[in-house]
Order: sequence, then C-alpha cells, then structure tokens
Amino acid sequence: MRNAGKRSILGVLINIVDMTDAVEAVIRVARDKRPMSVSALAVHGLMTGVVDREQKFRLNQFDLLVPDGQPVRWALNWLHRAGLSQRVYGPRLTTRLCERASAEGLPVYFYGSTPDVLQSLTLNLTAQFPALMIAGAEPSKFRQLSQLEKRDIVNRIVSSGAAMVFVGLGCPRQEVFVYEFRDLLGMPVLAVGAAFPFIAGRFPQAPHWMQDAGLEWLFRLCAEPKRLWRRYLFLNPSYLFLIALQRLRLSQFSTDGQPPRRELLFG
Repeated sequence: MRNAGKRSILGVLINIVDMTDAVEAVIRVARDKRPMSVSALAVHGLMTGVVDREQKFRLNQFDLLVPDGQPVRWALNWLHRAGLSQRVYGPRLTTRLCERASAEGLPVYFYGSTPDVLQSLTLNLTAQFPALMIAGAEPSKFRQLSQLEKRDIVNRIVSSGAAMVFVGLGCPRQEVFVYEFRDLLGMPVLAVGAAFPFIAGRFPQAPHWMQDAGLEWLFRLCAEPKRLWRRYLFLNPSYLFLIALQRLRLSQFSTDGQPPRRELLFG
C-alpha cells in the first residue's frame, strides 16, 4: 500500500485520498491487526521532508500521508489533477476515526502532549462518543527516550489491547516516532499533531471560512506569533516558490531520501 495512489509534492509522496477513504483504510487495517503508519501533513510537515533528506526518507516510507493543509490539497490538484474537493484535516480525521472505533469496538490509545491536555482530550471524546474505549493515554516525556523506555512504551501500548494509536508530539517529532515505532506496535499509528489540543479545547480552531480559504496559518500565527512566525513567514513563501518550479518543470524534486543513520527516539 505504501506507494498506492501517491504523487510527489516537492519529492514527498502524498496519497490522493479523501476523508472517507482515509478512515476506511485505517479502520480496515485496525480490524486486521496489521501495522500502518499515517500522518496528516500540512505545509510545515511536508517542508521538513524537503529540507531534510533523512526526514524525506521517513515520510516516503509511510503507508498513508494525507493532505491535511489546503495548500497541500491544492498542489495535488494543480500538479497532478487529483480532483480532491476537501482536505483530510487531522483533528477531523481523529474524531471520525474515534467515531468509527466506538461503533466497532476498537480500543484507541493516545500518546503525547501533557497530562492536562490528555485529560481534556479523553473527556471530550468520551462525551461525544460514549462507547469509545480508551485503552490508554500517555503524555510525552519531552526528551529523547532510552532503548529501554522505547521497549516499555511498546509493551504498554500492545498490552493495553489498543487497535490504533494517535500520536501528538508536534512536527516533525511525531512523524519520527511513527516511523520508529510502526513495526513494533503492529497496528495503525497516526501522527495527528495539533488534533490533541484542538479537540481538548485548549487552542481555538480557525473559522471554517478561513480553513476553506487556506488561511488557517494566519489564524494560528495571530494566536501564537512568538512560536510560529518563523515557520509561516519563511516556509510558506518557500513552499509556493518551489511548487511553481515543479509546475513549470524548472526543477526536479527527487523522491529519494537518505536512510536515517540512527534512531532519534523522540518521546
């Protein structure tokens, strides 16, 4: 499945997939108890693979990379005539999967963020989906893990009976985590980023009209200027410039990355 329906955006292979197909793919793998790596990529996540060849290698090994950001969806449509009418927004993907998991009796696990965010996240999700079975919720350690800690995390998640794991460590740490844990966990592992604080009600989400217009970045920049100004004021123009080069065929963007020399063990 890893290369099925994928197209290159600046050398990063993104799946041409909508929300319905993405949910069905994850649920099918969760039922079958097979490993699967998933990430909802916006411009920032995609650009980490453009500037870092090791990260490009990791991303291009994912089973499912979905277009989280409108500019990523637009690029798929503009460059590859994908015909996607909607993006696969990470927070919405998370709630849609929790809805299906609750209906099908598939336990879920949450890894990342802080204890307070996890408490609000799980309370809000179980209020919305009373039948949802939460196998566990474990906060980030906000540092590099030891190999023993990695094994302990794997053992806790597997022994919990979870059928899928949502990871909220922030980009690119969460994609590295998914890449390094996928085969050990043997279930869908999803990097969903800001879904944790959004669903927990800790951060406001942009109005729908701003999301539809691709202006969510502006809303978030106004909400967190000190943290995000470099990301948006440098990465967004660079992304648009490089997309134009790809469209005009003035530059070739290889999908080949560099296999990581070592594990980063973000936790």
